[in-house]
Amino acid sequence: MRWEGRRQSENVEDRRGGRGGGGIAIGGGLGTLVLLLIVWLLGGDPMQFLQQTQGGGGGQGIEAPASPEEERAVAFVKTVLADTEEIWGAEFQRMGKTYEEPRLVLFRGTVQSGCGGASSQMGPFYCPADRTVYIDLSFFRELEDRFGAAGDFAQAYVIAHEVGHHVQSLLGISGQVQQARQRVSEKEANELSVRLELQADFLAGMWARKGQQKYDFLEEGDLEEALNAANKIGDDTLQRQAQGRVVPDSFTHGTSAQRMRWFKKGLQSDRFDPNNTFQTDDL
Repeated sequence: MRWEGRRQSENVEDRRGGRGGGGIAIGGGLGTLVLLLIVWLLGGDPMQFLQQTQGGGGGQGIEAPASPEEERAVAFVKTVLADTEEIWGAEFQRMGKTYEEPRLVLFRGTVQSGCGGASSQMGPFYCPADRTVYIDLSFFRELEDRFGAAGDFAQAYVIAHEVGHHVQSLLGISGQVQQARQRVSEKEANELSVRLELQADFLAGMWARKGQQKYDFLEEGDLEEALNAANKIGDDTLQRQAQGRVVPDSFTHGTSAQRMRWFKKGLQSDRFDPNNTFQTDDL
């Protein structure tokens, strides 16, 4: 993917803290008392210093310089997010609406979101309560090492999918689905979730189409990277790997074939129909 040299979004908040893991731990003991004494002698507030360094609880590491690899990953995320801002800003304007840009939080390990606490084991997610995308950059390594979905455009697809959920939230689609899920059986609720997720894949594909038209950012093999990622994280593929069998009634994101199909549909579409995945029997 050709991404370097373009605008980077200012809507990214870095909550990784202690980057690099090589910082000095501040969590108690004689070292802490010495540091607090120094702060007091210099005219500072020891309690404020303690709260800032410990977050009101367990110790954190003093932030260490990020590696060049991490800095490049952050720049990539900011650029892709900026691309989504440009594309969806224009699309909403065409619909006679105003696009509210989402925030994106980078975290490590665990994070507190408007939807509650979450861990990196969940993978990237979007919280409609605070209209924020949350990503632990380690997921991109996991995407390659664990799922076999390498490539920067595979990563861009993941970001675009989560921003797709933001688009759904702004248009009221997510809220309608959530209300409908509360009135039906678990099986039917799962099916509604699948339709919502497949639509986010469609929106990711539509973003890729619009982005290519605007930026000419696709390189050879990029689309194959995104499709491979969609294939590797389908419900049936993940269940087969985890438990050796597939339980369709428990699907929440769609099969590998469905996820690839709806991403392709987005690639071929110039307009977004909010009902596209909800008014068809052929997913």
